[in-house]
Amino acid sequence: MARLTPENVEVALEIISRYPRPKSALIPLLHLAQEQDGWVTDEAMAHIADLVDVTPAEVLGTCTFYEMFKREPVGTYLINVCDNIACMLLGSDELIHHAEETLGIKAGSTTEDGLFTLHHAECIAACTEAPALQVNYRYCHKVSNDDFDRLIDDLRNGRRPEIPPHGTLAKVRQHIPAERSAGVALPEIPVAPAWFAPAEPTGGAS
Repeated sequence: MARLTPENVEVALEIISRYPRPKSALIPLLHLAQEQDGWVTDEAMAHIADLVDVTPAEVLGTCTFYEMFKREPVGTYLINVCDNIACMLLGSDELIHHAEETLGIKAGSTTEDGLFTLHHAECIAACTEAPALQVNYRYCHKVSNDDFDRLIDDLRNGRRPEIPPHGTLAKVRQHIPAERSAGVALPEIPVAPAWFAPAEPTGGAS
């Protein structure tokens, strides 16, 4: 797979410019790489290392710490079915078995057409909406087997435009004009805390 494209290098340099140290841009740059290819390639990590002047091992260490970064190809749509206690009690086991039958794969696998990857999820913080799942981290609540079948049919036929391909965090990319940047100082430059002020003389007779 490719390194970052020339267009994404321009985006990467703009992202790096927001930080007092280039290394601080690692996480958004990894998201940029994943948006480009759908997963984070070794070549993209090496390119990021060059851009922020760290070793590829440092980029890999950051990438592997976070579950959202994938180190191997996944489907266009990554489906995470929650199987924590609330969802389990309300039918997530049955739902994921139904999902496996519908997609013709086991959890942890990708369909032959590369469209869907099915995963178990430990918890997606939607306990009041159980059983719940995410498609590319977009929530679907109180999902029945019929709901799941409709979801898959909609995704196959392009009827869910609000769910972009895996790796896309948002449809609108953040851009901060130079005149509105925070102007963050380097950590080693001492800055007096806002609560600190020298004591003022109280006056009066000694």
